Amino acid sequence: MSAARRCSPPRALAGLFVWHLKNTGIRQIPCQFVHLCHVANNRLITFQYFNFLKRMYVTQYNKDLSQRAKPKSDSVASPFCELQRLDQEKKVIHKIRPISPVHQPLSKTSNRNELREMKSAAETEDSVTRVRAESKEDRQWKEMKLRLDDLPGILARLSKIKLTALVVSTASAGFAMAPVPFDLTCFLLASFGTGLASCAANSINQFFEVPFDSNMNRTKNRPLVRGQISPLLAVCFAASCGVPGIALLTLGVNPLTGALGAFNIFLYTCCYTPMKRISIANTWVGAVVGAIPPVMGWTAATGSLDAGALLLGGILYSWQFPHFNALSWGLREDYSRGGYCMMSVTHPGLCRRVALRHCLALIGLSTVAPVLDITTWTFPIISLPINLYISYLGFRFYRDADRSSSRKLFFCSLWHLPMLLLVMFTCKKSLLEKEDKGDLLSESHGRAMEIRLP
Repeated sequence: MSAARRCSPPRALAGLFVWHLKNTGIRQIPCQFVHLCHVANNRLITFQYFNFLKRMYVTQYNKDLSQRAKPKSDSVASPFCELQRLDQEKKVIHKIRPISPVHQPLSKTSNRNELREMKSAAETEDSVTRVRAESKEDRQWKEMKLRLDDLPGILARLSKIKLTALVVSTASAGFAMAPVPFDLTCFLLASFGTGLASCAANSINQFFEVPFDSNMNRTKNRPLVRGQISPLLAVCFAASCGVPGIALLTLGVNPLTGALGAFNIFLYTCCYTPMKRISIANTWVGAVVGAIPPVMGWTAATGSLDAGALLLGGILYSWQFPHFNALSWGLREDYSRGGYCMMSVTHPGLCRRVALRHCLALIGLSTVAPVLDITTWTFPIISLPINLYISYLGFRFYRDADRSSSRKLFFCSLWHLPMLLLVMFTCKKSLLEKEDKGDLLSESHGRAMEIRLP
């Protein structure tokens, strides 16, 4: 009893647990549990810690007492499976007979209307499918085949036939305004040679501007852009027009006219064309190019550069600014997309001011014509209304700066130039008046010389 009293309560509990294990027949105690018991003898073991040790021993070393998942008994079946089996047993395949449509008596008008609607629907579907097929074909790459029937039209668009016609008409006006007798052969040779030179210059211009024209809506359908002809064919066509044209002007007319034609081709292709992407000065260079054809007509008739040739060139020079500036104002998006440096894109205020200035300059140039003894004094009076009208439209364009005013100024310039040249031709001084005036001057000069002589 004295020894039992001396023992502490934790040690007594550990001893009872060891005695219980010996009586139940568990002889083999693992080393780790013995170690835990030795540790427990050296420490104060609480009841919670003892339960923890017991659970660790049971779960790790006695596999019979570990928890296991109970397998489901086979006898218990879900009610859904039984229902599925019953459904499979009771399945019967029934064939449904086709039901004949019920025909109701319809009137003839309703049948006709239905037929018309069916036909119209079919036609619309066919048109839609055709449009879709055409759009798909247009988007695909195609090999362009050149036909001989299409070649004249392609070459006409390559040479800008409308612009060439304007150039030839201005050259013809210069020839007609010359104070010499009219020579039909020389007139035809000068007109034909000028037209060939213009075709050559325009073809070379399109050859250089293919990558830039493809970005513009205005020029994307040109022959070289669409690949309708090869660049080699375009260059050959330009050479076949330029060389005979300059030779015809030089040998058939006079060397001065041939030199002016060659200089104009060089100025248009080698100066104006590359300057369109560099500086706005290209507009002034292009105006010089447009002013040379009437000078060529004058030199073709007279063989010399006179004041009348310079006056005609000045009229064409000033006319081009309201014409081109109004045109480029409506094409600003296209020019900026193509990479061209135009006044309407980079300097819109200057574009409008220059157009107005040159509209007013046409009034002054018309007044100079009778002073230089090219026309009578009726020309500035008759031409004043049309010059004032284009000046008024130029002022509207300068003030409003919109598409409407630019379009009105552009379309006015289209009929203003031929009208002005026609009025100028009708007011031209006749050769008899000039001869009489020359005789009077010579007689007065002779009398003055006689009076001076003793």
